[in-house]
Amino acid sequence: MSLALLGILISLALLITLAYRGHSVIAVAPIAASIAVLMSGAPLLASYTQVFMPALGGFMANFFPLFLVGAIFGRLMTVSGYAHDIAGWISGVLGPRFAILVTTLATALLTYGGVSAWVVVFTIFPIATSLFAQVDIPRRLMPAAIALGIFTFATAALPGSPQIHNTIPTKFFGTNTFAAPGLGLLGAVIVFGLGMLWLERRQRQLAAAGESFADPTEAEIKETERTGAPLPTGAARVSDPDVLDGERPDGDGATQAGPARTSVATAERPSPSSAVAMATEGTEGSGQRPTALAGLVGLAPILVIVAVNALCTYVVFPALDVSYLAEEKFGATDLGAVTGIWSVTVAMLAGILLVFALRPGSFTPYVEGITEGARNAVLPVFNTASEVAYGAVIASLAVFATVRDGLFGVSDNPAIVAAVSTTGISGLTGSASGGLTITLSTFGEQLAQMATEQGISMELMHRVTAMAATGFDSLPHNGAIITLLLVCGLSHRESYKDIFAVTVVVPIIGLVVVTALGLTVGTF
Repeated sequence: MSLALLGILISLALLITLAYRGHSVIAVAPIAASIAVLMSGAPLLASYTQVFMPALGGFMANFFPLFLVGAIFGRLMTVSGYAHDIAGWISGVLGPRFAILVTTLATALLTYGGVSAWVVVFTIFPIATSLFAQVDIPRRLMPAAIALGIFTFATAALPGSPQIHNTIPTKFFGTNTFAAPGLGLLGAVIVFGLGMLWLERRQRQLAAAGESFADPTEAEIKETERTGAPLPTGAARVSDPDVLDGERPDGDGATQAGPARTSVATAERPSPSSAVAMATEGTEGSGQRPTALAGLVGLAPILVIVAVNALCTYVVFPALDVSYLAEEKFGATDLGAVTGIWSVTVAMLAGILLVFALRPGSFTPYVEGITEGARNAVLPVFNTASEVAYGAVIASLAVFATVRDGLFGVSDNPAIVAAVSTTGISGLTGSASGGLTITLSTFGEQLAQMATEQGISMELMHRVTAMAATGFDSLPHNGAIITLLLVCGLSHRESYKDIFAVTVVVPIIGLVVVTALGLTVGTF
């Protein structure tokens, strides 16, 4: 093994380890990249200023608008209480007996509406806690139920999803967010169905083994060992009427009079980042169970986003004269390269305006929500951009040709190469959006050319790469997975087995089916 290749492996190991331990990728990425650069003999300062920083800036220039409007919309959905109303309404319709299904559907709906993962986690957590307590489902399954709704089919498989993972491929393949709708829907059904089968099977297994919601978690056991206090009892936890009513979350993401384990878990978890902390702040409202009308009103901004996205994609923008895009000052591009970003941005803005229109009396807190949402957008976009810049530096090294040849040696089919490379790089970086962007920035042009030569639809390429990003990205060092476990007060040892099943194994199965069907039957 050459020294340069060893340098890449060491830098990746450092990036994964430090990210897993909670260190900022903004600082870690250039340090890890420097190790690979030094061991390959490339110029260090030039690699940083001429490769790393332009790649970081390029990603932010292309995708910061999506992070910005998404963070603002998510913050407004929290401040208004609409996100909680939707989740509470669904739980009221289906009832606590379907606690796992309600948790997954509520998270998926908010995710498909463009609400950020952080907001969804903190919104759903108290409701899921209430439902799991009523039905006495072991708490270890809660993170997996939430993860299935956020990190898989609603993010990258469902056509029209405004999430960044479904938008990034549009810039490289000239597609839109509704690419390959039939295959996307099929993939979503497979992932959702298999994920639910796993969780329901696990629920029966744990119940047969005598495990219940009342069983203390590792965090609770450590807390009692430290303080000498008795373990919280399940009777007090389940019989608390405030828990059963599923109140709105307060400042720390727990119900205002919620289960004893919530306060323990909160005490055990480290302080979250400022962006995450912003997402956990309280919502307006009385804390009563949302009515059907409240749920429908809360759903309206999400429906508007989906409708406006489709309208802009298929009607408005194609009817415009955008010949000016060919000019150098506008990037010498065409409509196909910007439709995905334009459509989602306009759709999210429409959702934001509707939130204001539905409750004009809340203008002042909503304006404050815009400011807070804008702040919340900065850290996520810098994190992802730093990972993309790290990938750009690695790709600039001469030894990377060996890695590239190895990936393209897997198959001569671009869809398969795209799936393998995106999945692998997303797993290494622990980021779906980062791995997706690194892959397409490095191989996108070559993959698109191969697909054109072989008559493979760009819509299939879009759907395959988007779905491939949501697989191995959910390995233990993924920041979102770590945060989800911290919020739920559970450890990797307690819950990661089920998270791995529904966010890694099941999405890979869905990806294989969609890819195989798309290559044999065609795109639909």
